[in-house]
Amino acid sequence: MHLPPNTIIASGPVIIENGRVLLNREQKEEYVTDWLFPGGEVEDFDSTLEEACTREVKEEMGIEIQILKPLRPILFKHEDRVIILIHFLAERIGKITPGAGIVEYAWHDIHNLPDNCAPNVYDIIDDIEDSA
Repeated sequence: MHLPPNTIIASGPVIIENGRVLLNREQKEEYVTDWLFPGGEVEDFDSTLEEACTREVKEEMGIEIQILKPLRPILFKHEDRVIILIHFLAERIGKITPGAGIVEYAWHDIHNLPDNCAPNVYDIIDDIEDSA
């Protein structure tokens, strides 16, 4: 597979419990992110996307997950980068203990998401609601 230079592939779970979705905000070098699904960049291309998803949520939120099904991938361009987001609907296993880079986390009502979510959060939640 040939990817354009500066391509980032990220993988993460979408965890919904009782009509609420788990989102977090991360401290990056010079800024705090908008609300995001837990997850992160795929760095080990010897693992599967599911394994990357599981590893990233463990690092960020301290939980195990059970992946239920893949969701629609999202592809977009940001500045000089191509970003591919791979989402999986998943169930949480265990108590949340956020990692060092997590500024805050919360369970947000899927029908009343904050105004400062990453665009993919709105897209994926809309997909889930449309298929319900």
